[in-house]
Amino acid sequence: MLTRLSPAQLPLLITGIAGVAGFNAFNYFRRLYGDQVVGVRPENNWPLSGPGIIGCDFERPGEIQKVIAERGIQSILNAGGSCRLKACELDPTMAQRVNVQGIENLLNAVDGSEIHLIHLSIDLVFSGKGDGGHVETDATDPVTVYGKTMVAAEQLVLARRPTSCILRISLPMGVSFNGHAGAIDWIQSRFAKDKPATLYFDEIRTPTYTDCLNEVIAEVFSRRISGLFHAGGQKRWSLYQIAQIVNRVGGYDPDWLHGCPRIDAGPVPPRAGDVTMNSDRLEQTLGRPPFALWPENQDYWPDSETWHFSRSDWTGSPELLEKMLYHRSVRQISG
Repeated sequence: MLTRLSPAQLPLLITGIAGVAGFNAFNYFRRLYGDQVVGVRPENNWPLSGPGIIGCDFERPGEIQKVIAERGIQSILNAGGSCRLKACELDPTMAQRVNVQGIENLLNAVDGSEIHLIHLSIDLVFSGKGDGGHVETDATDPVTVYGKTMVAAEQLVLARRPTSCILRISLPMGVSFNGHAGAIDWIQSRFAKDKPATLYFDEIRTPTYTDCLNEVIAEVFSRRISGLFHAGGQKRWSLYQIAQIVNRVGGYDPDWLHGCPRIDAGPVPPRAGDVTMNSDRLEQTLGRPPFALWPENQDYWPDSETWHFSRSDWTGSPELLEKMLYHRSVRQISG
């Protein structure tokens, strides 16, 4: 059955709804609980508007506290922050303000309350210099400014709000509000415009469907789970392999996909390597596998660097991509 939040756990506030994880979580919980769910996006991001959406720059002291007080918030999913690698690298002051000061202001706002906080972090707190499969006790060693600010935010949450839950996610696979905020979006947009996309053979991630992530978040809220957990998918995919999947499933010209090692990416931003995560602790806590395979259909799993050139057995299309890569076909059962 579907995991439900209790009336005492509502209203729910979701920050960072301009990002893929936050946007999909907002729509998921909004469908379930209507006006009991509100979302926060930066004030200047006016194209993202609609019922329940609030413009709020919560890196400014007092902004988020006002929203929490006025709405009587009882649960918060923090999916906010700037994940633009190059922008953070070129403007570390901005990265610190948004990714660290923002979470500090949020912690100040919930101080002394019973509000349950889930904070979304990222696999890029690791450098990926080893063989991946990171567990929660592994030392963090980010190579980017973005990763360093995310480590700092984690440390703030752990020190000041130990009853919170931190979920380190990888690449959330779901729709975005503007069509280019997510991993799939950017790759697909290049192919759709008959432009090349160059992805890395040796940056390896553990992506998940946002459909699965939403259900995990609901269960964490429902059971008031606390602590640090890895929330990466079951399959390890390089960015190049992910682009192969998008290319073939979307039915795009295979010649537009290029690959290279990340050392050829240039110095800004630096690229991580194998930052795959082991999510056994989350599975043990939930008592079930938290994530479906991405993609679910094994016919869509690349087995060579030229796999995306093979088109004899089925025909891809943007419609097939949306159906199979943005969404899981079968809903998991959770209690």
